[in-house]
Amino acid sequence: MSNQEIPEENLPAEQGAAHTAVEVAEDPFADPGLPVHKPRIQDIDERAARRSERTVAFMFTLSMLATIAFIASFVTFPVDKIVYIWPFGNVSALNFSLGMTLGVALFAIGAGAVHWARTLMSDQEITDERHPIAAEPEVRAKVMADFAAGAEESGFGRRKLIRNTMFGALAMVPLAGVVLLRDLGPLPEKKLRSTLWAKGKQLINVNTNEPLRPEDVVVGSLTFAKPEGLEEDAHDFQTQIAKAALMIVRIQPDDIKDKRELEWSHEGIVAYSKICTHVGCPISLYEQQTHHVLCPCHQSTFDLADGARVIFGPAGHPLPQLRIGVNAEGNLEALGDFDEPVGPAFWERG
Repeated sequence: MSNQEIPEENLPAEQGAAHTAVEVAEDPFADPGLPVHKPRIQDIDERAARRSERTVAFMFTLSMLATIAFIASFVTFPVDKIVYIWPFGNVSALNFSLGMTLGVALFAIGAGAVHWARTLMSDQEITDERHPIAAEPEVRAKVMADFAAGAEESGFGRRKLIRNTMFGALAMVPLAGVVLLRDLGPLPEKKLRSTLWAKGKQLINVNTNEPLRPEDVVVGSLTFAKPEGLEEDAHDFQTQIAKAALMIVRIQPDDIKDKRELEWSHEGIVAYSKICTHVGCPISLYEQQTHHVLCPCHQSTFDLADGARVIFGPAGHPLPQLRIGVNAEGNLEALGDFDEPVGPAFWERG
């Protein structure tokens, strides 16, 4: 027989008392209230509080020193200086110093603030009963009256000189941060608008590294060229070829539809930028029968027989054409630079 089947008067005294206690127990979900506050050592020992104060001050001072070191690193280390640091290996001295000093500065501020809050600020929990958010009409009326009186006493509406100069100061203060953007890198200036091509520069075959002659370009072929004087071992070769890369195609003059394209060509040999005007991918696919060139990245298609206009794809404008001719040696040469920036559009484009 289980305890549930035994009459209560026959249960042992302990079990009967426990059963009665369960029946008269208070609500188990009642609010227990806040726990008893236990003072920290800093609350009762002034020396411990002073130690915490010095610790916080040390962290903030460390942050200031790290910030100064950040500025000093920015000024001291050249961009191209490489150093060996274990266990990272060969790294940029500038990037490593900037990252470490800025990381220490931010960490020290956070650590100091956390230590301050946990050891010195009050840790007693305070509760307050909720109250309606909206104020009484009398309170609202008094607040608005006080605000109007304060605005009138400040002379904000009457003293236009103070008001206007304040607005000017508030508008110009954020410009101080814009100045910092100047040191993110050199300004592009007009570097994106021009290439190495200039009048008299010969067209050099990128495969043979020899000057191109008209008889070297046959109808239906696709040849790539670079400016005379640009060598692959030059330190800025990739930067320059990214703007000056050229593709040469020979088309029957009767098949050229665009009048200016025909004038800028030589015996049907046309020279266009190899850089796609969508996102700057190199164009390398040529359809001999249609005179179309295709960008392999996003399939932008250009008609080289009609001013390299876009006939398909996301490209926004035609490929720039380079005006060419023949020099005294019988080699193809440029008669100037591109008449517009090559590659994808950019916000400075006029």
